[in-house]
Amino acid sequence: MKIEGRALKYGDNINTDEIIPGVYLNITDGKELAKHCMEPIDKDFLRKVKERNILVAGKNFGCGSSREHAPIALKGAGVSFIIAASFARIFFRNALNIGLPIVECREAAQGIRDNDRLIIDWVEGKIQNLAKKESYSVAPFPPFLQELIRQGGLEKYIKNRMRQKKNA
Repeated sequence: MKIEGRALKYGDNINTDEIIPGVYLNITDGKELAKHCMEPIDKDFLRKVKERNILVAGKNFGCGSSREHAPIALKGAGVSFIIAASFARIFFRNALNIGLPIVECREAAQGIRDNDRLIIDWVEGKIQNLAKKESYSVAPFPPFLQELIRQGGLEKYIKNRMRQKKNA
């Protein structure tokens, strides 16, 4: 599966309180959370992400509090893929659990500039930077994760599996 878009670039150590401030944790709807996404560090995030849907960050993206709200807010805002030099482990798992594809690639995170045009093939494990005519290799997503993301996350995946077993 391929995702195409432009890069929206951030630095190191973007924490979950910066992605979605704690004051909004009473909200669970992704579109509502999106209105406040990245508010403390980028007031124009929601406007920018409409044109640049692939978030690229440095080291330790999603560090801080363990909250599923952070990837939900990013996905609700229109982020279709995240590339970072590294992720906080809990954020990494939460993102995949809600069906938001993310990948660690230090070279891509360092080489991609803001607004670069990208094509990501997460099944094949390739990131193409069309602006710089560069490509980066990453480990392809295992079949289980590919299916989990295609279905929109772990909850939908499990519901579909239960429905299939019930109808079998």
